[in-house]
Amino acid sequence: MAKAPLTVLLASPRGFCAGVDRAIQIVEAALERYGAPVYVRHEIVHNRTVVAGLEQKGAVFVDELNEVPDDALVIFSAHGVAKAVPAEAARRGLEWLDATCPLVSKVHREAEAHHAAGRRCLLIGHAGHPEVVGTMGQLPNGAVLLVENVAAAESLEPGSTKLAYLTQTTLSVDDAADIIAVLERRFPGIQAPAREDICYATTNRQQAVRLAAKEADVCFVVGAPNSSNSLRLVEMARRHGCPRSQLVESAADLDWALLEGAASVAVSAGASAPEQLVEELLAALGERYTITVELLEAAQENIHFKLPLALTA
Repeated sequence: MAKAPLTVLLASPRGFCAGVDRAIQIVEAALERYGAPVYVRHEIVHNRTVVAGLEQKGAVFVDELNEVPDDALVIFSAHGVAKAVPAEAARRGLEWLDATCPLVSKVHREAEAHHAAGRRCLLIGHAGHPEVVGTMGQLPNGAVLLVENVAAAESLEPGSTKLAYLTQTTLSVDDAADIIAVLERRFPGIQAPAREDICYATTNRQQAVRLAAKEADVCFVVGAPNSSNSLRLVEMARRHGCPRSQLVESAADLDWALLEGAASVAVSAGASAPEQLVEELLAALGERYTITVELLEAAQENIHFKLPLALTA
């Protein structure tokens, strides 16, 4: 029986960003230089395939520093950590490396600068996300107010007239714009970031999905359920013309019923999802359909971040 045709609109850019690449390289370089085990506080990036691969090489992932033995090496994840974490590592005499994405570190420095200038910081982001916890932890308790949605922005009473806003780097560009519009209307003197906090990779991947969703009947986004930027890609697809959109960790999670009657499917991947998983998904589609792959490119990326000096000197 002949297989039905299916056009695959492959979004580009997709998958690993420079910050994720750097974080993984830090763990691999540390294992090579210091030998196993190397401890990593939290998932280095939000992807089980990546984490499992590093575990096979000798990385040990822990939730908190009290799980790290004395005299061990510990690496902090790409999402960033509160200042109390490296302070505790130093108190215990642990050797540590920071794999925080430089674009997250930029937001940390902005928060410090606003605080030093006497401004109250409003952080647009999702409660409990590791990046938000880390950013809020750059300043004393209560110095940063979290704004999660438009309703919160409308009801916010910051208790200060000197204000600045920051954003989580992996937000929906559309959602952030809506919240910022409210804050700028209610607090006309609020200080905006010198450069947008939502990172280039998040913006580019969302734009690519936006383009693909307008032309596709179905959209699959490869990513983990705890990956903020992957979840935002699914939301973007649904918002811009493709209600039949699904987040999948791997090809095994595909909901084949979504493809019934479909002539085209958009495929993308969150910034922490390896390309291997996209290739496996395409292979799975190819087993059931005669696929034609078309690349939809929203931007080109050539950004690279340096590894810590401790691993290159």
